[in-house]
Amino acid sequence: MRVHFIAIGGSAMHNLALALHQKGYQVTGSDDAIFEPSKSRLAKVGILPDEMGWFPEKITSDIDAVILGMHAKKDNPELLQAEELGLKIYSYPEFLYEQSKNKTRVVIGGSHGKTSITSMILHVLHYHDKEVDFMVGAQLEGFDTMVHLTEENDFMLLEGDEYLSSPIDRRPKFHLYQANIALLSGIAWDHINVFPTVENYKEQFEVFVDTMVNGSILVYNEEDEVVKEIAENATKPTRKHPYVTPEYFVEDGTTFLVTPEGDMPVDIFGKHNLSNLAGAKWVCQHMGIDEDEFYEAIASFKGASKRLEKVFQNNATTIYKDFAHSPSKVKATTQAVKEQFSDRKLLACLELHTYSSLNTEFLKEYKNALDAADEAVVFYSPEAVKIKKLENLEKEDIEKAFDYKGLQVFTNPKEFEAFLKKQNYQNSTLLLMSSGNYGGLDIDCISEVLQL
Repeated sequence: MRVHFIAIGGSAMHNLALALHQKGYQVTGSDDAIFEPSKSRLAKVGILPDEMGWFPEKITSDIDAVILGMHAKKDNPELLQAEELGLKIYSYPEFLYEQSKNKTRVVIGGSHGKTSITSMILHVLHYHDKEVDFMVGAQLEGFDTMVHLTEENDFMLLEGDEYLSSPIDRRPKFHLYQANIALLSGIAWDHINVFPTVENYKEQFEVFVDTMVNGSILVYNEEDEVVKEIAENATKPTRKHPYVTPEYFVEDGTTFLVTPEGDMPVDIFGKHNLSNLAGAKWVCQHMGIDEDEFYEAIASFKGASKRLEKVFQNNATTIYKDFAHSPSKVKATTQAVKEQFSDRKLLACLELHTYSSLNTEFLKEYKNALDAADEAVVFYSPEAVKIKKLENLEKEDIEKAFDYKGLQVFTNPKEFEAFLKKQNYQNSTLLLMSSGNYGGLDIDCISEVLQL
């Protein structure tokens, strides 16, 4: 089968391309820019485009499927040529469904926790040598790619993103998967450029549970009132399993999970992560993993990439980076780090980077999100506000929205870096939350930057 990717360089797209190449498909693709690590990974298997740009002449009638990435525009010349030739054009989630329509599809949905829960499930299955197909939104230790596809595996585990499918398919990705088993972790308004109201955003999750197959299984976080309401009203699933945060305690910087087998130390921490763990346990049980087998495996789970990922530690200082950017994630992550290291000073830094976070109307959703920190910083780029064509954002807007006494606000990367270098990190935890890099800060080498 010959497949062509329009916008092959994206994180998700290049992983799907690698998975199909591994499966034996003939894979080609185009993009106007490809960055690392996508570039090297595509080059390694010989499917990196020879030159950057869009080439409609590449689109020929012998192509079996065209996969269209979100990065492409509606008027992309290759897309127009594919439409002209009447080729089958798939969005990323549409193609994943085609690959899994004869399998049991397990879909993990929710505004937060999707990647972590999917990663936990994969870790447990991998630990017990249970092979499944999968798509997850972060690179995991022990896995070569974020997408894995076979003919023979019975299950397909999918991270269920609520963002749009493609430039020509405006449905949320998770509406296309038709889950046999689904999980809902929590719902907090996000992606306001696509879902302008809380009600409109919530509706996407109502549609999601309505797309589940008849007689399916729904696992849900009953501590989230919105999730609970949607789950209880859902008619497609015939089995529903609510979960709550399990009992745990923190001792000397280590989190212990209270289990039927006794108190068990775990590497992950924070109420939100342990809630995720409870949901993952239920899903694993429906995939054939007993409770005691789950606990045995989860003890060695270190976390998903960029999700409370430890980047440095010595006797005096610990530094974490986290992908958190939405208000609920920022609050949960900050609280988790403070709880884990309650006797240490917490300096929490947040970059406002997404369309929603830079919107003056949405900013008020961040009220009290950083309250657990001993000192808090918000960084944003005025240039990013201009690029996204948003209303001008002032430091005063941020100070008012967060309602945090003594909040430091930076717009200049060099000034922010200078601030970090001046801090005393004795008996401290530094938390860097961003889906960007603070205008060029090398977070992975932060200890060298700070000369720790």
